[in-house]
Amino acid sequence: MPAVLIVLLALGYPIIWQLITSMQHFGLAQQFGQAPDWVWFDNYITLFTNPETWLVVGRSVAFCLVTAAVTMAFGIGLALLMQAVSTPIRITLQIALLLAWATPVVAAMTIWNWMFDWRRGFVNWLLTNLGIPSQGHNWLQDPLSFFGVALIIVVWMSVPFAAFAIYAGLTQVSGEVLEAAQLDGAGPWQRLRFIIVPIIKPVLGIVMLLQIIWDLRVFAQIKLLQDRGSIASQTDVLGTFIYKLGLGQATSPWRVPCLSSCYS
Repeated sequence: MPAVLIVLLALGYPIIWQLITSMQHFGLAQQFGQAPDWVWFDNYITLFTNPETWLVVGRSVAFCLVTAAVTMAFGIGLALLMQAVSTPIRITLQIALLLAWATPVVAAMTIWNWMFDWRRGFVNWLLTNLGIPSQGHNWLQDPLSFFGVALIIVVWMSVPFAAFAIYAGLTQVSGEVLEAAQLDGAGPWQRLRFIIVPIIKPVLGIVMLLQIIWDLRVFAQIKLLQDRGSIASQTDVLGTFIYKLGLGQATSPWRVPCLSSCYS
């Protein structure tokens, strides 16, 4: 009971405070101590009747679902690979995944920004040397290629967790069951589909749910890519959109602090 009360207090107070402030108008006068004006549901009406809001929501959901699906596909593949290879190769692969997972976001983004730099980037240089005309292509200027780069980066940072979690689930699959299925004529794909996946289904469900939550909340990767020169209005997701509203950078006549509270 004490633990439950602490959790309710820790979660309840911020939610109630956000609900109250989201129904108030904050402006320059409030910076000097004046009490905010009550506007009740005007902030919500302004928010949900703005087409830009729904465009950002749709873009965020699509990006989230695609990145989560790609992450799960690579995670399952790497987990199966770690189970199939010898111990030295598996340890080497696990160390590589840990290093990628442990790399700070800002440090990793510095490297990725350099790789996709349109003037001196490694990707353009490599494609040009392979005979693919890409010299001078600005990956971050076009929204489609921008989200392609963002997808690569987010998946690269997320795959290690998915691979380790799924690999842990694979260790619980009985070798005798797989051997019996193989003797009965089941191929690798059949063993994966009808034996392995049903056994580790709870693990896959949890990992997928976590990936969707994390990818829907993605912020740092998108913001750091935008800072390299992309058109923010065409590449905003929920995280960067909330950030712009919270800092008063939105171009529309929003009541800024209230809207950031509404999103929270």
